[in-house]
Formats: sequence, structure tokens, C-alpha cells
Amino acid sequence: MGLDPVSLKIALGVVAFTLCLLFFGAFRRTRSPYSGWWCLALVFLLSGNVAYLLSGTSQQIWAVPLGSTLLVSGSFSVWAGSRSLRLLPMPWWQLLTGPIVTAVAAALENPATNVWSGGLVYLAMMSMGMGLATVELWRLKPSASHAHRSLAAAAGVLAAFFLCQGVAYLVEGPDGPDFGTYLSSASTSVVTLVLLVSVSFSMTALSNEQLINGLNERATHDGLTGLLNRTAFMELATQEINRLHSAGSVSTLILADLDHFKAVNDSHGHAAGDTAIQAFAAACRASVRNTDLVGRYGGEEFTILLPGANVESAEIVASEISRRLAAAKSSEGITFPTVSYGIAPSTANDAEITHMIAAADKALYQAKSLGRNRVVCATS
Repeated sequence: MGLDPVSLKIALGVVAFTLCLLFFGAFRRTRSPYSGWWCLALVFLLSGNVAYLLSGTSQQIWAVPLGSTLLVSGSFSVWAGSRSLRLLPMPWWQLLTGPIVTAVAAALENPATNVWSGGLVYLAMMSMGMGLATVELWRLKPSASHAHRSLAAAAGVLAAFFLCQGVAYLVEGPDGPDFGTYLSSASTSVVTLVLLVSVSFSMTALSNEQLINGLNERATHDGLTGLLNRTAFMELATQEINRLHSAGSVSTLILADLDHFKAVNDSHGHAAGDTAIQAFAAACRASVRNTDLVGRYGGEEFTILLPGANVESAEIVASEISRRLAAAKSSEGITFPTVSYGIAPSTANDAEITHMIAAADKALYQAKSLGRNRVVCATS
């Protein structure tokens, strides 16, 4: 007995609707981007199957192109959700390319009489969307739950299934024996139904992981600049200095302070002051190595730890930061303030972050008293 395509599409629609309600509740609680994208994918899947139910009726001329476009939109939404787990944005032109190409192809192949109008393009876009999602999920760093591996496998199965459908469609057409028996729309509904149910548990775990990662990010980073906050910097710097000290290596600390910062706020407003702080943070990120630590110590004061670097290297970094800040452009037309720096290296007898900050603070005070906009080392 053959599979009833209509009944399977209805069952798939019911499951998709139920899962959409469940994940929308999770999205409202957690605001996890992945839950949001998955809800959107389920809406597209549900809507596409509803449109396909009108195949064979007088409404087929618009229902078939619309159904194909909606299903491809769902596939590309899964890709966007997978990118969100890696904190990568999804450009709108990439998100819309697949659905637009599918809609055009379906409209050009007589959808009034051809149930599979634009079928080859539709299958190619479905395979592409799920294949790209598989790649993004596989690139995720291993987590405690390993949920992304299950999702990657499920997305890969769907990508391979649609690819096989496309090859069979190209070789023998939609009326061929293999396509009609093993790769029909009814078979697609069964495969999709099973995978939807099986991967939903993994998606819940990933959504929770994304929420926890977001909370950790906000707990350790400054909201205005994105740099480490004071607590996180002190903890990480202590660990790094201890590690280097036990290995017989040194590190150097830079304490930076924006000159006459209060005058910027008084003359141009606090929004201009925030812009100056953000510009300095950007200059720091562009001037240091990936292994260096940069934090906002408080107000307009910043700390930079350079593991394995000597005082001369720290002076070069400080000069580069000032150069980049001076070259930065402000949309408000303000001139960014200059910066004073105090530098303190660790020593064989003293490798404590609090002592290094105290020494750098004295050097910074001396830089201020000498006229600002300069670098002073604690050893000079």
C-alpha cells in the first residue's frame, strides 16, 4: 500500500504547528536567536505544506510556486539559525536569494499544469540550505551536550535526501520509477517528520546553551565597549601572570587614561564621551595581539596586559593605539582626546597584578603631571 501524500502533509503540518508553539514559548522566555529562527523555519514549513495541499486544484497556479518558495525559506532559516549559534549575522541578501530564485523558476515552468514546476531548482535550493546548515553546525565548538552533532547529522541527512531527489529528477524526471517510489513527496514528508521530532530535543539543549553563553558574555564584558570588565580582567590577568611567572617569563601592564575626558562630556555631551570611549576601545583591539588582555578598568581608564612582552614592546603598542585614535573619525565632528599611559612590567620577585597596577598608576600620574599625551614607564 502506497503512502498517502495528503495525509502525510497534514500530519507534518500538525507536528510542525505543535513544535512551533513549543519553541515560540521557549523563545519568549530565553530570547535565544536560534529558537527564533527555528520557529520561523517551522512556520515556513507549515505554510509551504498547506500551499501544496492545493495542488491539483484551480489554485495550483499560485499554490505550487508559493509552497516551494516557503519551504526553501524554511531551509534557509535553519541555515540562519545555525549561523546564530556561532554568533554570525545572516545577511538578508543571502537569506532571500534561495527563495527568490525558487519562486522565479517555479513561475516560469507552467505552474497551472505542472505540479513539479521549478522542481529541479527547488530541490537544489533545499539541499543547499540544509547543506550550509550542516557545515555551520559542524563548525561549532564541542559542548558538554554535543547536541550540535545530532543536529548536524539530521541536517546532513535532509541535505543528502534532497540532493538524491534532485539527481533522480534530473535523470529520469518526476514520473520515473525510482523518483516516484523512493524519493516522492510522500517519502520527503516521512523523512522530514521523523527528523523534526528527533532533533527538537537537541534544539532545546542548544537554545539553552546559547542563553547561558549570552549571560556569561554580559557578565564578563563591558556593555559600552565590549572589552573585559574590571572583574573579568583581574581574574584572567592573575591567571596569565601566574602562568608566565611559573614558566620564568614576564608580562607588561599598560594603564591608559583619556586626557581631559570631562571636557569632552561638558562640551559635547555624554553621548560624545561614549563615542570617544568606544573609539579608544576599537583602537586597542586593532593594536594588540589575540593573546593580549584588554579591559575597561573604570570610567575612561583602561588596562592592557601584554603576556611575554617587555617595556619596549608596550611602548610601541601604546604609540600605535594613540595613532589609531587620532586617525579615527567622529560622526559628531568632535576631536577625540589624547591619551596618557603608565607602563609597569612584572619582575622575578613581584608578579602580582595589584602591584603592577599600582606601579602603572604611579607612572600614569607622572605622565599627567608632565603634560599628558605621553608614555611613562615605572622603571624610568
